[in-house]
Amino acid sequence: MKTKPLPNLLSLFHHHLFITSLLFIILPTLTSSQPINFKVGFIYHPDSPNGMIAKTTVPMALDDFYAKYPNSINRVSLVPRPSPGGDIITSASAALELIMDEKVHAILGPGTSPESAFVAELGTKAKVPIVSPSATSPSVSHSEAPYFIRAATNDTTQARAIAAVVKAFGWRRVVPIYQDDDYGSSLIPYLVDELDGVEAQIPYRQPIATSASDKDIEDFLAELMNGQTRVFIMHMRIPLATKVINVANNLKMMSDGYVWILTDALTSQLSCIHAITPPGSLEGVLGLTTYYNMTGTLLQNFRKRWTRQFLQDHPDADPVVARDINRYVIWAYDAAWAVAMAAENMKQIDHNQFVNARKGSTDLLSMGVSTTGEEFLNSILNTTFNDSLGGVFKLVNGELDLSQFRIVNVNGGNDRNIGYYTPELGLFKEWSAEISNASYSTSPSRSDLGSVIWPGDSTVQPKGWVEPTVSKKIRIAVPGPVQEGFKVFLNMETDNVTNQTTASGFVIDMFEEAVQKLPYALPFEYVQVLHKKYDDIMKMIGDGMYDAVVADMTITYNRSQYADFTLPYMASGLSMVVPVRNERSKNAWIFLKPLKVDLWLGSFAFFVFTGAVIWALEHRINDDFRGPPANQLGTVFYFSFSTLVFAHREKIISNLSRFVIIVWVFVVLILQASYTASLTSMLTVQRLTPTYSDINDLVNSKEKIGYLADSFTKDFLLRMRVDESRLLALKSPDSYEEAMSNHSIAAIVDETPYLQVFLNKYCDNYTMVNLPNKTSGFGFVFPKGSSLVTDLSRVILNLTEGDTSTRLNEKWFGEPLSCPNQDSLYSQSLDIVSFWGLFLITGVTSVLCCLIQLAMFVMQNSHHIRHITSINSFRSSLRTVARIYDEKDLSSHTFRKTQPSSPYNFNPGTPMSISNHGGPFSSERMSPDTYEVEMHGNAGNETPNNVNI
Repeated sequence: MKTKPLPNLLSLFHHHLFITSLLFIILPTLTSSQPINFKVGFIYHPDSPNGMIAKTTVPMALDDFYAKYPNSINRVSLVPRPSPGGDIITSASAALELIMDEKVHAILGPGTSPESAFVAELGTKAKVPIVSPSATSPSVSHSEAPYFIRAATNDTTQARAIAAVVKAFGWRRVVPIYQDDDYGSSLIPYLVDELDGVEAQIPYRQPIATSASDKDIEDFLAELMNGQTRVFIMHMRIPLATKVINVANNLKMMSDGYVWILTDALTSQLSCIHAITPPGSLEGVLGLTTYYNMTGTLLQNFRKRWTRQFLQDHPDADPVVARDINRYVIWAYDAAWAVAMAAENMKQIDHNQFVNARKGSTDLLSMGVSTTGEEFLNSILNTTFNDSLGGVFKLVNGELDLSQFRIVNVNGGNDRNIGYYTPELGLFKEWSAEISNASYSTSPSRSDLGSVIWPGDSTVQPKGWVEPTVSKKIRIAVPGPVQEGFKVFLNMETDNVTNQTTASGFVIDMFEEAVQKLPYALPFEYVQVLHKKYDDIMKMIGDGMYDAVVADMTITYNRSQYADFTLPYMASGLSMVVPVRNERSKNAWIFLKPLKVDLWLGSFAFFVFTGAVIWALEHRINDDFRGPPANQLGTVFYFSFSTLVFAHREKIISNLSRFVIIVWVFVVLILQASYTASLTSMLTVQRLTPTYSDINDLVNSKEKIGYLADSFTKDFLLRMRVDESRLLALKSPDSYEEAMSNHSIAAIVDETPYLQVFLNKYCDNYTMVNLPNKTSGFGFVFPKGSSLVTDLSRVILNLTEGDTSTRLNEKWFGEPLSCPNQDSLYSQSLDIVSFWGLFLITGVTSVLCCLIQLAMFVMQNSHHIRHITSINSFRSSLRTVARIYDEKDLSSHTFRKTQPSSPYNFNPGTPMSISNHGGPFSSERMSPDTYEVEMHGNAGNETPNNVNI
């Protein structure tokens, strides 16, 4: 048998082993998948600052991503499309080309909000995600265009931060200056709402067209200079903003007294603005921008690389701009990184992802629909990473979740931090790790921010307004002519020579004082409105004939339907003035007047109650409180009422009785003193009382009632069911007095301030009675929705709480008068309410002592009571116990007497067995008196048959 040589077998084995090893080395390389080319369009404006930033940043972000993840399968391949001029048509054309020809899976860009709005519609139709790192306007959003993703903040988030700054500095009016396009105007409604929330108003706004010339801008700003507001909020893009800034500097509007606040878009690119404006153009302005931690290691390392690359891509760029890593750099970088990460998470890529597309067609209806668009959209929306340049990248409702802002002040060409803002914490000075534990500032104040150097190198905070150089005066209606006697409230006089009208009176002074304290100037002129009722003037305000009404106008519901009132500057209310009559010594029963009926009855009840308590406490141990029932009843009444003059003769034995008497005598002493004082006052002091003290008594009478002509008081009396024939219209304090003195009327019903003027002149014979019907007082009137209502109301509160209102009252109405003849008016009788505490004390004391006495009695006779209740019914037992209580308590020291020795003598406490007594009980304690009666009842017998000793 032949065999092969062994070396050949070994050689063959080594050959196969070499081939296998080689396959293991080469096969993974041959069989591994090549990176898939994932097309993403890129639209940018090559000449704008944001476009230049995006052109450098987006490729750098993709290079950094794939350097970190070299084994990525779906590699983003940018398909750039510059959009010169940044107009909507060019961007839309570029987007259409990218979708239909290049079949891109997504588009980064475009640069502006108007462009993004149109491109977002195309992307939504083709189901191609549009990721914009610079479209901040709320005019385009993910909710309206589902395939639009804002990899930036929404401009609306800064509106509340701006309002907080305005509130902190106390400015009440601001004027927005904004670009007159979709980008600029879309922020204004949100800004108005937030400013309204901090009680700041926008009296007017200034839109400026993108194509406006320097002359146009100068005209706009000159019009603002003629106004009075000096706080301006600038919201526009850099090209227009630099033109406005230059013109404002030429008009000296960047000087002392002015305030300029830049929105996020401008503040984040201050370096670009400085590069194209004269030095010092922005000195003193405030700005706010999205807050990022610019000291982070990742951002610092990226800054050097980005600056170098930016200068390579844009050799003509200002080096200062190249060193500025602003929010657009961060947004563009993170947006590109998010797109790359989302592409890597895609499971399957269809290179022919568009269906229903017709090649070469420019018809939008033939654009087709991406089969991967929905998956890629969800992938982007769910992409989150913590190592972004901005910290954490997270999309909420299709846009970046960022609402933290940095407040800066421009000085020496640099932006200096003066504070920060977050929705949770409000304004605060310093950012620290512990800031998250701070409490929210519900009322921002100046102390929440650092020091500010204002335009003109001033450290004094501008008040935000000046007296206008040219302004339309508001027309203030003043009713006239005013009734004679009431001109202290309001008066208008016209000089016949100069034809100049002068207004005076308490109302005028109060209004002018309030206007002077407004945080802005309010030019106005008085216009006298003759022979018009107040309700008619209110309708004129509602119709826009006048801008305000300054008068002694009462705030009522009906009037408030036509216009708005300020808070009342003078309290009011309805009252009536009636004559007074002297009732001194004319009433034979005046001695009953000091106490009201309830107090008389209450006192009588407690007198009887206290006498009964003393009888109950003394009856068993005191002979003075024993005897026939009539005698005992007389003793109770006599004793109790004799305490009124402290003349009770009965001797008190029980300590409980003494305690009750001590408390009761104290109550009687106070009652007696109060009665004496009140009666003395009634008998010795002039007793003036109103003829009517209640409006219902006046209404129910047949007397006539006077009221001020043209006053709403007439409607009030008619609602009280007063017949109109009983009403008499009067026009002055003198006519009031004349009508009441000749008895034409029984009373005058009017508002309290007018009646007070009357009483200042005629106070001896009349008095005022306040009515329960209240009014809100006098207020100034403005058209509905006027911002002056809130501003003046706040000032009026300050005036009425201070001494200004008191000073003006004394000026026009004099010192408050005190009528000497009416000092004793309304000397009210005393009622039980004033003494209920005393009655409560004596009542509780008496009841407590009775309960103690009853407890002692039950304890002493517990054996007999138990025996009685065990053999008798409840009623019989109660009657028997009452009989026991009615007897003398022989154990008391008052009945302990020395008795002679006798075979019939017994210890008064010894139980006696009684039979055939005729009572309901079988045994009781028999007193010596009882025993004596029993003995006499059995005369002739040696020993009573019915007594067992």
